[in-house]
Amino acid sequence: MKNILFRADSSSTIGTGHIMRDLVLAQQYPNNKIYFATQELEGNLNSKIKESGYEVVNLNSNDIDELDSLIKKLNIDLLIIDHYEINYEYEKELKIKNSTLKIMVLDDTYEKHYCDILLNHNISADESKYKDLVPYDCELRCGSKYTLLREEFLKEKEIQREKIYDFFIAMGGADTANLNIKILEILPKDKRVALVTTNANRNLKDLKEYVKDKTNITLFINSNEVAKLINQSKLAIITPSVTVNEVYFLDTPFIAIKTADNQEDIYNYLKEKGYQVLSKFSEEAFNNLLTIELLNFTQLSLDEKKLVLKWRNDERIRNWMFSTSIISLENHLNYIDSLSLKKDRVYFLVKQNSLPIGVIDFTEITTLSAHIGLYSNPDIKGVGSLLMKEIVNYGFEKLKVKKLISEVFETNIKAIKLYERFNFMVIEKKKDLLIMELNYENR
Repeated sequence: MKNILFRADSSSTIGTGHIMRDLVLAQQYPNNKIYFATQELEGNLNSKIKESGYEVVNLNSNDIDELDSLIKKLNIDLLIIDHYEINYEYEKELKIKNSTLKIMVLDDTYEKHYCDILLNHNISADESKYKDLVPYDCELRCGSKYTLLREEFLKEKEIQREKIYDFFIAMGGADTANLNIKILEILPKDKRVALVTTNANRNLKDLKEYVKDKTNITLFINSNEVAKLINQSKLAIITPSVTVNEVYFLDTPFIAIKTADNQEDIYNYLKEKGYQVLSKFSEEAFNNLLTIELLNFTQLSLDEKKLVLKWRNDERIRNWMFSTSIISLENHLNYIDSLSLKKDRVYFLVKQNSLPIGVIDFTEITTLSAHIGLYSNPDIKGVGSLLMKEIVNYGFEKLKVKKLISEVFETNIKAIKLYERFNFMVIEKKKDLLIMELNYENR
């Protein structure tokens, strides 16, 4: 059995993310003696550590001599550092003072470290960036395969939940940027909201006062069911932090708003990959991300029609179509022209903040049902749920049908999971196709 010491802090200023992910990491050492060395800062989560069954040792400061004395007193074998104010020189001095001590560092900002193991568990982590930042024999653990996820998320991945919340909001346990109320003021008042925070939030009193007479908003404080709440929500509003790992794992669409410098790496990664991000919060920019337009194919400009054709002929899309042949521009334009005479089908180009994100369509429309289809801009990720949400809304609210039907190749696992998240059920199988259906009452 080894003696392991975590060195991390939490407060209304620092936030709670370090302690929360350290508690997950601690579970990977079940047969060892675990200690947490923390300061008694305002709004800390030390009680959460104790509730998890670990011993907390209070530090008076971040002084290296105080920590060194504790390491020697407890005969620590492995020191796990998750602290932005502990740097390369600090770590090196600890190693000199304790020749057999192993050091693991959690890092997400690509700083120089003197450690035996470096863990960057974010989906954006790039191992190559640490080439000259750590000792040559340092073990690097980078990327999504090392993501620290609580057990509740692993279990929730296998559960299909009804989407009872339109929005899930998590701006950090401490909400250091004080954005919760600002976001709530912008969201439509007829939409259901699940907002999670902790007692570390210094604005908690104002937040409670704001939501007390708003029946569409449910405030969750120190919740143990965050994974369930995310899974029950149509869209998450979060920071580009470790929370991204969680909503990404559960395939929940999200908007990420940067609130701190240490979120820059994940923010840049998400922006590069085409996810919805904001470098800073503003009412106009946030509203733009929420604005969705449905443009009927018959009303598209020539350039927009050509853009749709480019997507449709992209190998990543046409390989999942019934016809995998390349469509000519002439045939494409002729088909769109013919739609003005057809009453049993309608196609839409979907835009978000004037950015084309995908296509949805309804065919074989009757008073009872409609067959549906969708595909996203192949260069944008994370918009499938947004497109499906528009299909469900338009199909049941505008077309007034009783059920929506889709035919999906049984090998198209990604599409099947998307349909299942919106409560579509397999009702029949035809050769290599699954017939999936969503009834109005199950929407």
